[in-house]
Amino acid sequence: MFKLLKNLGKREWIYFLFIFLFIVGQVWLELKMPDYMSQITILVQSEGSNMKDILLNGGYMLLCALGSLIASICVGYCAANVAATFSKKTRKKLFTKVESLAMEDLKKFQTSSLITRTTNDITQVEMLLGMGTQLLIRAPITAVWAITKILNKSWEWSALTAVAVVILLSMVGTLMVIVIPRFKRVQKLIDRLNGVTRENLQGIRVIRAFNAEGYQEKKFEKANNDLTNLQLFNQKLFAMMSPVMYLVMNGLALAIYLVGAYLIKGAMLTDKLTLFGDMIVFSSYSMQVIMSFLMLAMIFMILPRAQVSANRINEVLETKNKISDGTEVEGKEVGTVEFKEVSFKYPDAEEYLLKNISFKVKKGETVAFLGSTGSGKSTLIQLIPRFYDATDGEVLVDGVNVKDYQLKALHNKIGYVPQKAVLFHGTVTSNVDYGENGKKKMTKNDIKEAVRVAQATEFVEKMDGEYDAHIAQGGSNISGGQKQRLAIARAIARDPEIYIFDDSFSALDYKTDSTLRKELKKYTKDATSLIVAQRIGTVLNADKIIVLEHGECVGIGTHKELLKNCQVYQEIAYSQLTKEELEHE
Repeated sequence: MFKLLKNLGKREWIYFLFIFLFIVGQVWLELKMPDYMSQITILVQSEGSNMKDILLNGGYMLLCALGSLIASICVGYCAANVAATFSKKTRKKLFTKVESLAMEDLKKFQTSSLITRTTNDITQVEMLLGMGTQLLIRAPITAVWAITKILNKSWEWSALTAVAVVILLSMVGTLMVIVIPRFKRVQKLIDRLNGVTRENLQGIRVIRAFNAEGYQEKKFEKANNDLTNLQLFNQKLFAMMSPVMYLVMNGLALAIYLVGAYLIKGAMLTDKLTLFGDMIVFSSYSMQVIMSFLMLAMIFMILPRAQVSANRINEVLETKNKISDGTEVEGKEVGTVEFKEVSFKYPDAEEYLLKNISFKVKKGETVAFLGSTGSGKSTLIQLIPRFYDATDGEVLVDGVNVKDYQLKALHNKIGYVPQKAVLFHGTVTSNVDYGENGKKKMTKNDIKEAVRVAQATEFVEKMDGEYDAHIAQGGSNISGGQKQRLAIARAIARDPEIYIFDDSFSALDYKTDSTLRKELKKYTKDATSLIVAQRIGTVLNADKIIVLEHGECVGIGTHKELLKNCQVYQEIAYSQLTKEELEHE
């Protein structure tokens, strides 16, 4: 919890100082009122009292009440400001941290859990800061101050108050021992509920196609019931606190009056009025003591869950990024990519996925990667932008090891099109003109040219709004092929040194695929292109084809060369095209 408080700035700590001062003033005013009440009680019971004195003391009580109200408003404002600022800064810090984490680090956390940590967990800590801070400062100050005022009144009344406090503390301690371990489970169950909901929304078409609504409802119902039952258990335990608190508080008041009646009955006539006044004052102060412990109990209701949430937030913030930033911004060459005896295995995996891969791609070359599913094609090209780091060997871009580059500088050299096209909520223009690559701002003509090369002009100009047409989150309002073409246009618009196409033509028909590759070849003739493909037709005209099998390079050459001397390539080729078609090509 204290680690997260580092997110608070100087302004927030000043607010904390104001909160402390206002609370001290509020407590002093509230504890001053019983003194005036005692004076009024004595004046009312004394013969010959002046009404002016009674009204004066009553006026002081009203002023104390008004001052307490103003102090309470100021405390609430300052606390809300601190809590909201903390929430804003922590949420931003957490979001930025998640963005910077390597793929390896991200796999430690489920997506649903990261969403919960960014929203629900931060809200729990915000509640503690907003409301708990006031109670945490106010409760001990009130308790200590009130106790000092009643210690010299009567040892019998003090003993009764001590017994009441012990009962309350025992109950709160017992509840905390039972409830605290369950709060961690609550947050994990919220993660699971978010995960089931997210999975259901993402897979809604498959669910409907297979009539699996009932199956999904059962999964959701189980996750929902588990969370509800645990929350009900916790809330039932906390619900016991309120009646017990009020029972102890009212029981203490009754005991004080009973003992007071006994003391007054046995006192001298001259002391009876003093004892009566002391009893009224003691009763008020003892209620303040009990209320202080009631406030502490409320903190104990908020604190455990907030502590669990704080630990979950810190778990992400303290995750060390496996991909460290380098210092280089420029390479020794231009547009080259080289693998030197590169091997790679995923963290905690026993077997290598890639083994001793070596090749070099020169500027302007088009190199394709072909192989069966699971041969390591996509993993290989993901080592270039450092989504993962090679386990052994070196990956060089422009003659410099990718580990030595500043990540921003490295990524600015690359135009990356992922296997699954990803579009963002916005417009066609905002998706094509996406990100920053260290160059001048794109013009509308640049965007139109990128869309034209990607063979997307036809459908874009038919959309309502054309280049300002709405694109839904994930591109859910356009087809898979259209998404792929816009994703390709986004890479083209960056005008990078190196293009990486990770099976980015799979959703296109053969005609569009062929036309797009021809236009792409013309437009990117001075750039290096790396293409991962499943179809032979996509890689036929590549300058070099690298064939992978079980993570090993089993062939490097042109289409014709591999067709003669690479058995794996022959098997893939003949499974897709006839001998006549291949010879014609």
